Amino acid sequence: MRLTPAPSLRHRPGVERAKPSEGSDSEPSFEQILARLQLVVERLENGELPLEESLAVFEEGIRLSRAGARRLDDAERRVEELLGDGDSTKIRPLATARRGGDEE
Repeated sequence: MRLTPAPSLRHRPGVERAKPSEGSDSEPSFEQILARLQLVVERLENGELPLEESLAVFEEGIRLSRAGARRLDDAERRVEELLGDGDSTKIRPLATARRGGDEE
């Protein structure tokens, strides 16, 4: 999947563009997706874009969000596989912070 930036996000001085990971099928890493999505949010929150450009930037944000969610889902499946024991999969909850007063 190749992500095409909206015209207003093509390049800004001082902002590194998301580049595909080495050895991948030209897909950006999760970190690159997240960085690009942050730029999209900044542009939309600025509120100075014309309507059509806002829609194009919003569409890019939706594509980025979905791509990031797919990456997270893939990572979750890999973790579940790694924790698997034989035919059954052990899914362990993430460690949670102590709740005040619950433990002595």
